[in-house]
Amino acid sequence: MDADGSNFRRLTTENNIRHFYPSLSPTGQSVLYSAFFAANNYEVYQLDIDDGSIAQLTNSYGVDNAPEFSPDGQTITYMHNSPAKNINQIIVADRDGGNAGNLPQITGWDPTWSPDGEFILFASDRDGAVQLFTARTDGTKLHRITSLPAIRGRSDWSSDGQYVVTYSGEAWHRELYIMNADGSNVRQLTPSGGNSQGPSFSPDSKWVAFTAYFDNYSDDNGCEIYIIRIDGTDLRRLTNNDYCDYQPRWGQ
Repeated sequence: MDADGSNFRRLTTENNIRHFYPSLSPTGQSVLYSAFFAANNYEVYQLDIDDGSIAQLTNSYGVDNAPEFSPDGQTITYMHNSPAKNINQIIVADRDGGNAGNLPQITGWDPTWSPDGEFILFASDRDGAVQLFTARTDGTKLHRITSLPAIRGRSDWSSDGQYVVTYSGEAWHRELYIMNADGSNVRQLTPSGGNSQGPSFSPDSKWVAFTAYFDNYSDDNGCEIYIIRIDGTDLRRLTNNDYCDYQPRWGQ
């Protein structure tokens, strides 16, 4: 849909297959997503928005999800979990899925790129409680940046490189938090009481899109997409459907 919530349209068509974790390319011409392939098996796909053609990018038994294009559009990252090992690995691959390899010595999920493409921000329980970490794509310069309770994972890095946004809190009591890219100056972004989650920065770094239940609290199907300025003002609702709208990712 457009950034103001208009021109809402459906891209995937298989009614009985779950499609989730969408992420637009830097040009806005294609979208990455994860979809059901077989029992305990989700693969990463790329859909061309103009003609609707779909290409399967992964073929590795297990769960591949949370794919995202690098800022230059030449590389992708995603999480891979093999049922045999039950280890969450951060994978980096060519745009077409080739040359896939994991970040050495790194375990985690929900990866997202730094705006210069040098680092990946991800969630991990490597130190116990789930927190956000950054690392280079070769696994070096691993650094923990958060100390928040009950982080789930989905986060984003602003395109100007200044901020990181994530969500934290127990079920039905989650809020968005924004901080400097090094994890300092953490503050709650969203008004309390909306069970807010799954944030994504706008390309100009001035807004955050996210899922929340401000108007349908405690209704499992009541989540809608909202946007808010990074100073916590001007909360706006974009969607109004009788099903759950979630995991927004902002594109150009």
